[in-house]
Amino acid sequence: MTQAGYAIFLNGGYGVGKSSTLEHVGDLLANAGRPFSLMDVDWFHRSWPPADQDNALIEAHNIAAVWKSYRSAGPRQLVMCGVISTTAARERYEAAIELPVRMVRLTAEADITRKRLRGRYSASQRSALEWHLERCDEIAERLDAADLDELVIDTSRLAPQEVAQRTLRHFDLLDRSE
Repeated sequence: MTQAGYAIFLNGGYGVGKSSTLEHVGDLLANAGRPFSLMDVDWFHRSWPPADQDNALIEAHNIAAVWKSYRSAGPRQLVMCGVISTTAARERYEAAIELPVRMVRLTAEADITRKRLRGRYSASQRSALEWHLERCDEIAERLDAADLDELVIDTSRLAPQEVAQRTLRHFDLLDRSE
């Protein structure tokens, strides 16, 4: 098997199901016998105090290092999830992994994203919940206006496995029967 010529990026605002879908993408690729690596980019910039604006450069450096390690194990399909709302951000990811990034935007109705976010945080994480609730509409609008994605999937009434299947079928990485 040759190295995939692109990375798949599950793009979307808070609470649309990116991380859950990413896990199911991994399960489906494994079941199909396709080598892969998964990255939830949120974990690559979780550092305080920030080294730069939003830790963007640290994030890119960390992604590059981990991707280099994954590639050393052999060819694989890279699938990432996070938020990309500008061409410059997409280019930063492409430079870090040295591959084109093909984006799939996940969306959901506002009341559903809020319900998902409320279910994600405990009472002790109230400030994190409020931070995400205050920004979820603005992020969704920014992503919609940027229009950087080749496929948009509304996750409002789909299970993460269904979203993962639709994504992988779009890239011809699953048989149509799966």
